[in-house]
Amino acid sequence: MSQEGLKVIFAGTPDFAALHLQALLDSPHKVVAVYSQPDRPAGRGRKLTASPVKALAIEHAIEVQQPLNLKDAEAQKVLASYDADIMVVVAYGLLLPQIVLDTPRLGCINVHGSLLPRWRGAAPIQRAILAGDAVSGVTIMQMEAGLDTGPMLLKAQIPVTPIDTSASLYEKLAVLGCHSLVDTLDSLQGAIVSAQAQDHSQANYAAKLTKIEGAIDWHQSAQQISSQVRGLNPWPVAYSDWRDNQLRIWMAHEIEASGVHPAGTLVALDKTGLEVACGKGHLKITQLQWPGGKTLSQSELMNLKQKMIVGEAFTSLKVEN
Repeated sequence: MSQEGLKVIFAGTPDFAALHLQALLDSPHKVVAVYSQPDRPAGRGRKLTASPVKALAIEHAIEVQQPLNLKDAEAQKVLASYDADIMVVVAYGLLLPQIVLDTPRLGCINVHGSLLPRWRGAAPIQRAILAGDAVSGVTIMQMEAGLDTGPMLLKAQIPVTPIDTSASLYEKLAVLGCHSLVDTLDSLQGAIVSAQAQDHSQANYAAKLTKIEGAIDWHQSAQQISSQVRGLNPWPVAYSDWRDNQLRIWMAHEIEASGVHPAGTLVALDKTGLEVACGKGHLKITQLQWPGGKTLSQSELMNLKQKMIVGEAFTSLKVEN
């Protein structure tokens, strides 16, 4: 590979994308322009705030473009003027019309947080945990008009551990994605990579998360509820009602059941956490938040003994507003 590397247009918006931009800046490849979504109001003062990707680009004196969309002929002309070899898209948030996909010499590639064709769509990391997948990973794919349907240039996988949340898996996949992206660009530069078509019959869709998905049904198995709790951490967070209080459950794992109890019953409350009976097995809650309070760690849950009486039960499926 030549020392100069490929000329890259980078398109992305959140922290996940900024990590990939930094990986490119640390590589031999040259980022000639950055595209990011328009500044959004943020914070208490609702002040217009640059995205993490834009902030990083400015820090490195890279030209930033923030079109409302890329359907406009003038915006397309500007993009073409950079004469890039390739466009890298990571969590950009805007659709790319076919004319943009065809503009760079090597087209456009995307870093996707799943092992395609499994979990196409908006929330692949969370859906993998919610479904109890044993493995996850990243796919670098050549972009085309369909939603995450393009041919795959590289796939890399990692195990999903029993204590992974969507936040921890997100961090692991960000690291994996950065390495995989640079490796793919190196291979494209050397013309030593070939694209593999996806098996569309194996595809499924990772829909956006909704708050209603946080409502716990204690008649499910402890394993299912554990996946729900971890998959919805840090948003929207699993929850259940205790008397008239809606409690947010941040961390929990399956344990062996001891005795037979109705689903939702608080079986034990000690320094190891809250033990709750489920439809199958028991759940050990190790991080929980009372309304208006802080998130209680495992050791702090003992403080709830005056509020939560062993033998009483959680109730299910009261949807939060």
